[in-house]
Amino acid sequence: MPDPISRPPYVPGDVLTCERDITHPHFRPGDHIAVLKGVAGRELWGDSFKVVTPSWHTPTDEDGWRLHDSQGGERSYITAHPRYLVHLSRRCADCLIYLRALEDYLLPQFADAGEVIDCGWYSITHLNQLVHVNDARSGR
Repeated sequence: MPDPISRPPYVPGDVLTCERDITHPHFRPGDHIAVLKGVAGRELWGDSFKVVTPSWHTPTDEDGWRLHDSQGGERSYITAHPRYLVHLSRRCADCLIYLRALEDYLLPQFADAGEVIDCGWYSITHLNQLVHVNDARSGR
């Protein structure tokens, strides 16, 4: 993967994730998932996690999942909304459709970038909750 991670002068808004209709039961403890964050060369790029247990997602006031980052670091555990997640451990139609739509949307915009592009759609709250910019509420 090219290095370092950078942000282009213009980062397109993610018009797909927050409109994604994916339910909490779609994921289960033990599933390996990715949170897609941008482009690396000619592929989508993101962070991988293991689904651990249900957890309330405060930024959206909906059921979420507690995720574990096996590489640890500053935040080994975070909570995320199911619509942010894509299966890595199994092929499912819902995740493949979302993955393809994100590829079709993003890859043409950064086809010649040659570096890792973080589109800046996600941040982590003080409660270790992953929040998408379109789900963020003021003061959280």
